Amino acid sequence: MSSSEILRRLPATLLRRLLPQITLAGGPHETIAVRAPYTGLPIGTIPAGTVADLELAVQRARAAQTPWSKRTFADRARIFLRFHDLLLERQDEVLDLIQWETGKARRHAFEEILDTAIVTRYYARRAQKLLRPRRRKGALPLLTLTRELKSPVGVVGLIVPWNYPLNLAVTDAVPALMAGNAAVLKPDVQTSFTALWAVDLLRQAGLPPDVFSVVTGEGPLLGPALGERVDFMMFTGSTRTGRLVARQAAERLIGCSLELGGKNPMIVLAGADLDAAVYGAIQGCFASAGQVCVSIERIYVHQSIAERFLASLAERTRALKVGASLDYSMEMGSLTAERQLQRVEEHVRDALQKGAVLLAGGRRRPDLGPLFYEPTILASVTEQMQVYAEETFGPVVSVYPFSSEAEAVERANDTRYGLSASIWTRDAAHGARLAQEIRAGNVNVNEAYAAAWGSVDAPSGGRKESGMRARHGAEGILKFTETQTVAVQRLMPVGTPRWMDAAVHARWMTRLLKLLRQW
Repeated sequence: MSSSEILRRLPATLLRRLLPQITLAGGPHETIAVRAPYTGLPIGTIPAGTVADLELAVQRARAAQTPWSKRTFADRARIFLRFHDLLLERQDEVLDLIQWETGKARRHAFEEILDTAIVTRYYARRAQKLLRPRRRKGALPLLTLTRELKSPVGVVGLIVPWNYPLNLAVTDAVPALMAGNAAVLKPDVQTSFTALWAVDLLRQAGLPPDVFSVVTGEGPLLGPALGERVDFMMFTGSTRTGRLVARQAAERLIGCSLELGGKNPMIVLAGADLDAAVYGAIQGCFASAGQVCVSIERIYVHQSIAERFLASLAERTRALKVGASLDYSMEMGSLTAERQLQRVEEHVRDALQKGAVLLAGGRRRPDLGPLFYEPTILASVTEQMQVYAEETFGPVVSVYPFSSEAEAVERANDTRYGLSASIWTRDAAHGARLAQEIRAGNVNVNEAYAAAWGSVDAPSGGRKESGMRARHGAEGILKFTETQTVAVQRLMPVGTPRWMDAAVHARWMTRLLKLLRQW
């Protein structure tokens, strides 16, 4: 599809409809141009938000949060279930928008539709049960009635990256909002239109405007300003920036949740289904051109099958359909930003100069578009190479043979990251046992990353430098709440009654504690 054909599908009326969703404090604003990775041509412009804009958004959110928190769970859920239905009905519009802003293939953009719908439905249906008051054992049996309550933290700040602009703009906001919070979203400048589309659809579904607001602009200015004003920070992005968010949250004594980088391993055991493992590697390494936090960047394959595995993987990788198309015909799209392409080129160039072997790819493809790079496989990678331990975040994977499972586990764990991992074996029970030895928050057996990520009733988070506190599951909504214990005492106090001698009370309490030893 040509550049003109791609941009012809971009309706200017859509972008004009989305811009009013941005909170602006008034006065003139500079603008930021957004360019399509497929073509390098401009999509449109967004306002360069200021601290004043952010201050206004947080003030409005605070005013809207209390009445929103007083709504019933059923009332809130109806809004998000309407959003769920509207998203599925209007998916083609946002699929185009995701592709214009990220350059990813449509099949990978559709993953955002799937996950956003699944997570939205989950919290709309489950939030009330997850946050219901719970009876706890009291200080004295029968005499102390104790309940644990959950209340919203207040205003949640969300900073989301460019690689999954729909999914990450919505799937953390939904549990925060279902818990009774308000939220302020700062999307990446490259993908703000997709985030605005999601917020616009939520408002069409019935969400009050000030409960979830958006400020667009540069992260170094707006990120710290957001962290200074909200009651909880949710950040997805680089480990370097995540440390800054965590430091600011610690200084203010507010909570934060971080999903950060990864150098995710895949282990292919000797008895694995070779065809399935190769297909899984393709999906895990090159989805969204490798620009996925859970993307596989290291493959460890047993030496008895390494030659056959590598030959099949290289052949399948070279045959991938790479290009720009607003349909499902392409298997991999473009990188999103020039800086990301430069990082990919630097890692591959450094590896080849130091002796790595190129098995597939390894070239920029300007004939396809300004930011295309071939899916790439490297062998004979050593510790001296940047690609060995640094996150590439592109369509590049390094492959290593191993001789024993103990070696594979040790090498898989030899990283400062711990986000996701993948194990391939015909013995699923053995794979599940081996998974417990991998120091990562998500481990998939006979799947690249989607099984753990898509199991939204279970938490998904990183260990080590891959983050702190999980999204999804109970933890994905409980983190946006504060806990309160309410204890009602009946008949007599826990301490010494006014009518009883303290020594007598001590003797009776000692006997009671002995009786209650097994309680």
